[in-house]
Amino acid sequence: MKIAIATDDGQSVSQHFGRAGSFAVLTVEDGVIVWRELRDKYSPHSQPDRQPHEDDAGVPGVRGTSSAAQGKHLRMFAAIEDCAVLIAGGMGRGAYDQASALGICPVVTSLRDVDAAAVECAAGRLVDEAERLH
Repeated sequence: MKIAIATDDGQSVSQHFGRAGSFAVLTVEDGVIVWRELRDKYSPHSQPDRQPHEDDAGVPGVRGTSSAAQGKHLRMFAAIEDCAVLIAGGMGRGAYDQASALGICPVVTSLRDVDAAAVECAAGRLVDEAERLH
């Protein structure tokens, strides 16, 4: 199973999907990590023309659902379109829903270790903490 994890350092799960600078992409087979790579991730939060989430509300009260926000999410997801799962410590509802629509299963977790999160996910033991969505 190929799993993408939002990260800044390749070792810890980022607290915020949108602000993370990279994806750790791990392939797990039979409970063992057999491949690992670090991929660059587009981050709209580091762009000079960035807009706050409040400006991204397409659906009233739901951040990250405007057409502009969805375009940003597509740029972020482009680097991991070959992955089955996306793990992050937190993310907005718009990104979460768009990942699902693209066939990438989003999982929000309080686990901080990239390797542990990937192994637990591949084993089916990683609980999606959707209450961490913002």
